[in-house]
Amino acid sequence: MEAQLNSLIDAVRQAGADGRVLRLRGGGSKDFWGQSLAGEVLDTRAYRGIVSYEPSELVVTVRCGTPLVELEAALAEKGQCLAFEPPHFGEGATVGGMVAAGLSGPARATAGAVRDYVLGARFINGLGEHLTFGGQVMKNVAGYDVSRLMAGSWGTLGLITEVSLKVLPVAPAEATLMIAGLAQGPALDLLHRWGGQPLPLNASAWVRDTTAQPVADYLFVRLRGAVAAVQSAVGKMSADAAAEGAQVQVMDNAEATQDWRASGEQTLPFFDAPTPDACLWRLSVPQTAPVLELPYPTYLEWQGAQRWVWAPASAALALRELAQSVGGHATLFRASAAHPDLDKAAGVNTPLDAVQQRIQQQLQKQFDPKGVFATGRLHPL
Repeated sequence: MEAQLNSLIDAVRQAGADGRVLRLRGGGSKDFWGQSLAGEVLDTRAYRGIVSYEPSELVVTVRCGTPLVELEAALAEKGQCLAFEPPHFGEGATVGGMVAAGLSGPARATAGAVRDYVLGARFINGLGEHLTFGGQVMKNVAGYDVSRLMAGSWGTLGLITEVSLKVLPVAPAEATLMIAGLAQGPALDLLHRWGGQPLPLNASAWVRDTTAQPVADYLFVRLRGAVAAVQSAVGKMSADAAAEGAQVQVMDNAEATQDWRASGEQTLPFFDAPTPDACLWRLSVPQTAPVLELPYPTYLEWQGAQRWVWAPASAALALRELAQSVGGHATLFRASAAHPDLDKAAGVNTPLDAVQQRIQQQLQKQFDPKGVFATGRLHPL
């Protein structure tokens, strides 16, 4: 692998010398996200493989080009997993792309985000220097937490070559409740009530099924933990929901697993664009945020902290103002099929204020003084 690593370092150094911009790319499964793609592609997939895995220590070190399915299979053999359930969004997703994107699945609200599991990382900065930060155990993570800063940087700060991740055992018990007949407000109230109790609540999702006759509201909650804790919670939470007039059903685990996977991968029917000009917006708000009155299809996750909305690009200002009014922000996650570049003209992410912009510019200046990774993927250049 030394030759593949040297090839990546040489490519970055040469780009800096030539004044070229590089776009870091693994499997390309998340190319849909961000501002319009720019820069010369630097493919990371040749630098792959699991460097070390210590199941007893709950830590694995992996090269950036390693297929995510390969890592997950190795962990599954030992009864372990990535607790944040990273979405793949297609075949070929890599570990480096997983960290760079910083996206998490259904369990994020209780298990934590990608960055919470990054113990250390090696990466190539814009000068072609191969740097190491963090370690392989929590007590070794000292000084500036640069390795976690790379999570969600979308390749704009450097090329992640290797990452050490904390992993967790698969929960001994799991159950999913399908609760029918709860509108969004009562569903959020129930989730907030459960969140303040010692219950093994792991994930949740609320959606209005407009294809049903009549239209029906559904709340799904997933419980994970010790067998006794899950069994006890199923009874209590079922009773709580029934007291609100809802109908409760314990789902088959195999079916539920497929549905939660489809939720994270955005392959549920909700994620089919309702019209050619509809964009998928991601609203990140506090869990305790109230119902946001929107005339658009909405899907709630993370106990209310993540809300997906299908709305046209013209609704950008209104959505961002509404999200900011409750302490959150709105991101254009998927542009429309009709005119993607035009949709992104107003900015995929909420514009930074003066202080945030200065911090971002200084970070990029320190990590990438020659602008090798300045693709403008996070914000328009």
